[in-house]
Amino acid sequence: MKEIITNFKTLNLSQDILENLDSLDYHTMTPIQEKGLPSILRGQDFIGQANTGSGKTAAFALGILSKLDPANRLPQALVVVPTRELAEQVTTEIRRLARFSNNIKVITLCGGSQEHQKVKSLKQGAHIIVGTPGRLLKLLEKKVLMAFNVQTLVLDEADRLLEVGSIEEINTIASYTREDRQTLLFSATFPNGIKQLSASVQEDAAQVTIDSQHQNTSIQQVFFKVEEDKIDILLRLLVGYKPESCLIFCNSRENCNKVTHVLRRSKMDAQYIHSDLEQKERTLTLIKFANRSCRILVATDLASRGLDVKEVHTVINYDLPKDPELYVHRIGRTGRAGKKGLAISLYMNEEQKRIEDIGEYLRKECLFGNIRQFDKFVPRVLASAMTTIYISGGKKDNIRPGDILGALTKDAGLQGCDVGKIDILDINSYVAIVKEKVHQAVEALNAGKIKGKKFKVGKA
Repeated sequence: MKEIITNFKTLNLSQDILENLDSLDYHTMTPIQEKGLPSILRGQDFIGQANTGSGKTAAFALGILSKLDPANRLPQALVVVPTRELAEQVTTEIRRLARFSNNIKVITLCGGSQEHQKVKSLKQGAHIIVGTPGRLLKLLEKKVLMAFNVQTLVLDEADRLLEVGSIEEINTIASYTREDRQTLLFSATFPNGIKQLSASVQEDAAQVTIDSQHQNTSIQQVFFKVEEDKIDILLRLLVGYKPESCLIFCNSRENCNKVTHVLRRSKMDAQYIHSDLEQKERTLTLIKFANRSCRILVATDLASRGLDVKEVHTVINYDLPKDPELYVHRIGRTGRAGKKGLAISLYMNEEQKRIEDIGEYLRKECLFGNIRQFDKFVPRVLASAMTTIYISGGKKDNIRPGDILGALTKDAGLQGCDVGKIDILDINSYVAIVKEKVHQAVEALNAGKIKGKKFKVGKA
């Protein structure tokens, strides 16, 4: 019987990389890493089908870092992603994995208020570029970004790349890189466009599919037929299940707005996220949901990309997705890391065929619930346990999470358990505080200093 490779030490990685992986508690490979890294490290083109949270970022990042030359300041790897949120998430992970060397520079190029500084930084040299298609193409055409030395091209969440751009755009970006480059393509779903994209930018690619439809055994899936008012059914289910955190998917921005408005009117702590929001608003909304300051997030599929939340109690498909693969991708946001999850889906009579397709794809019978087992809706407060505060200082001020935590516990008198997730961005930081201690935290931080400097602090 062939030995199963699960430890990173079995791979051809440098001792520095292995020691850094060990310090990050990366000991055992995930399935996509175990099956994909041997081909990636050999320099072969690669196609990986796996959901968010599968460890694919580490898979391609290790491939990039294993052959990177720190002495060469021209970009050696280009990672193309569909959204700014995902770009920031990927950049953060690559930097963590690159900590074994102080000389590796990673830059995010996605547009926005800090873009001028990033372009200026790019001119001083960078090893790895992470960005969105439109912005990368613009900088390549202006010759601000030089990609002729790029030896690894990564197309991450390629199915969503084709929603925000086109195969022609990706081909144009690829044309600026070396002909003998390695191209790594990752996608949660595999529509026909992905096969066409692969054929245009890859040669003899190794392919690995993580059979995600059989990884959802920890998720209870229940389907409710809509025979009355759809919003009323949603409200009854939310009051009945009382999820600590809930991600509601809609197929349109209009439905996102409508659902969120009704939830707020019904005393539920809800926010929405879709492409109409300004980038700053989208970033803050995602931060609040991840740090438990927002209990219910109503989202479209594209806007939810880059959402890095370890524990989502419940996923609700207010609108059924158009294909089974997308259904699996959505519900995969819950039931992670061995935790139990709940996935609820509402469907109309004319959508019965979609339910049958999902059951066939999952190779299991769908479980149907009866809305009559839930009481008629009576408004009930579903509030968040935390509130987010902002601090007008961030990475540019060399602020670290420990600096903020120290100020909150020493100067503001909070306990460690009163402080939740701390997010430090370029010029701002966001901190989750238990609701009862927010006023105390804001007053003390405004009166005091962090790292010897005064910053503005308030509710985000």
